[in-house]
Amino acid sequence: MSATRKRAGRLGGRSARHTLRSQPLAVEKRPIWPGAEAGQYKPLTESQVVKIYDAALDVLATVGMGEVPDVVTEQAVSQGCTADENGRLFFPRSFVEDIVAGAARSVSLCGRDPKHDLDVSGKRVHFGTGGAAVNVVDFATNDYRASTLLDLFDFARMADALDNVHWFTRCVVATDVPDEFGLDVNTAYACLAGTRKHIGMSFVRGSHVRPIIDMFEHVTGGEGSFRKRPFCKVHISPVVSPLRYGEDAVGVTLAAIEENMPINCIIAAQSGATAPAPLAGVLVQTLAETLAGLILVNLFSPGYPVIFSNWPFVVDLRSGAFACGAAEIALLNAGAAQLANYLQLPSGVAGGMADSKIPDAQAAYEKAISLSATALAGANMVYESAGMYASLLGASFEGFVLDDDIVGMALRLARGIEVNDDTMSLAAIRDVVSGPNHFLSHPQTMASMETHYFYPEAADRDSPAVWMENGKQEVNALVRERARTILNGHYNPEFLPDHLDRDIRARHDILLPREAMTKGNRVF
Repeated sequence: MSATRKRAGRLGGRSARHTLRSQPLAVEKRPIWPGAEAGQYKPLTESQVVKIYDAALDVLATVGMGEVPDVVTEQAVSQGCTADENGRLFFPRSFVEDIVAGAARSVSLCGRDPKHDLDVSGKRVHFGTGGAAVNVVDFATNDYRASTLLDLFDFARMADALDNVHWFTRCVVATDVPDEFGLDVNTAYACLAGTRKHIGMSFVRGSHVRPIIDMFEHVTGGEGSFRKRPFCKVHISPVVSPLRYGEDAVGVTLAAIEENMPINCIIAAQSGATAPAPLAGVLVQTLAETLAGLILVNLFSPGYPVIFSNWPFVVDLRSGAFACGAAEIALLNAGAAQLANYLQLPSGVAGGMADSKIPDAQAAYEKAISLSATALAGANMVYESAGMYASLLGASFEGFVLDDDIVGMALRLARGIEVNDDTMSLAAIRDVVSGPNHFLSHPQTMASMETHYFYPEAADRDSPAVWMENGKQEVNALVRERARTILNGHYNPEFLPDHLDRDIRARHDILLPREAMTKGNRVF
């Protein structure tokens, strides 16, 4: 136990335990942390994994990819692939296997503050945001309204304040920004100003990448500083399901490679709509498509840092609606993580999404199932894991708080149970049996209470009597109050100091007023 946590005399009873919990805990002593290793849950047997991979290789070799940009076809054919008269591009099995063998086995994601650096490798689990919601649950009215640039900035502040949100990717679209280039610039600005954690964003066009890197480098030390510590990754969806390349994404990919920007290569086919209905068929097609994305990058830069993001989605086949809270989503994305682990590739999956519109009981069970499944499967990066509601059409500030707790519990599951001479507690058992007959005041209990146990911030664990005395608050009220506290208090102007902000605004049309970027910037 660290020196700051020692107390003189006997530690025992509820008040002492609360006092102990109120003290800051060293990172290495925490019960959960970014990158806890998992992999306990395996929805697929080893033979099923091999069958799915074999079938995906067959798809790429015999069905191939359509609508292939000329630059990709030329590069692939020069390396031994073939194209037919209809423009479909075919990848031989041996070629794909060579690409996988030479692909990056790890990706280092830098934060602007090094304490937020992430090691994306092995079966280390991290949780963060994602999405492109066009609506927000309004804090004042609880109604859905169009999302704005100010909302995006405030979500970035929320992510910066929450321990279990390990990086921030744009979760809402700034619908009040009218043009494509302005949207990319202002999105980057809002993320930059709101957090020092690693960030992620998409680009409408490849030509937008360089000007935004210039903005980043203006803040982080000048020309070349981003290449040394790329604190932003690019999200690309290079494949349009089923089995077609998207030309704009190819342009963004090549521009990102030029800037040494890590690439998150996302495939998000939907079962029964843009992918087969049987779950195994979904995994075969989406694995083939995610491999096609990996091939795209490695054709131009072998071994480039790529997150292999296979996000199989589910359609409610009764209505055709996207069902992001379905049990099958959890199962498929856990399976996707297992497949990536088999290939030893840094993985990204989707989890923590809800079809529910607000942080209610439906949202809680939908999120808890998928976050637990993907964590236990050993997914490296679990996207969409905070704040996403209404089948990804909306985002909620209160939801960020609820999800931070659920993610914390999922991380605790991922960490598992350490079994060693100390944790088996034979000496403590002897001490207690021959002494007080309870463990509450035993030194091992006090040493373990913070290092082995995760305590949700918004959960109510009081007795019914105390709960009634405190006004019988439900979880919605508790997460709302904590969200209000964060939004009214968490802001660091040093993330983007005034003199740098002025320079950026002189170069770009930044639509977020500086005076709105303060603590309590609006009524929450």
